[in-house]
Amino acid sequence: MSDAVATGAAAVFCVLMAGLIVFQAALIAGAPLGHFAWGGQDRVLPIRKRLGSATSIGLYLIFAVLVLQRAGLADVIPWPGVVTVATWVLAGYFLLGIVLNAASRSRPERWTMAPLCAVLAGLTVLVALG
Repeated sequence: MSDAVATGAAAVFCVLMAGLIVFQAALIAGAPLGHFAWGGQDRVLPIRKRLGSATSIGLYLIFAVLVLQRAGLADVIPWPGVVTVATWVLAGYFLLGIVLNAASRSRPERWTMAPLCAVLAGLTVLVALG
């Protein structure tokens, strides 16, 4: 695996994370996009799901730092072994996300978030291999 592939994969990963952060922020602000998230049962999220969206934003930022560091583009976490293992765990998380989103009762969530998780899983594997 070349550094260029890992760097490119990390860059695309971070662009997608930024998009998800904007999406979650819109959900927190009350945008009627809830059918794309959290099981798709609410067009406008109730408070508890908005808190979940806020938590998601924090996780997405951590995911981005982790992937950037594994690709050699950041130096935030002082334990390289932890970064390596955590990147593989993150890939597994996105693989599980494919299954969970594909099982959603919400058609919009199934058709957007499951493929997005597949792309994120692939990008994370490319970075983890780097």
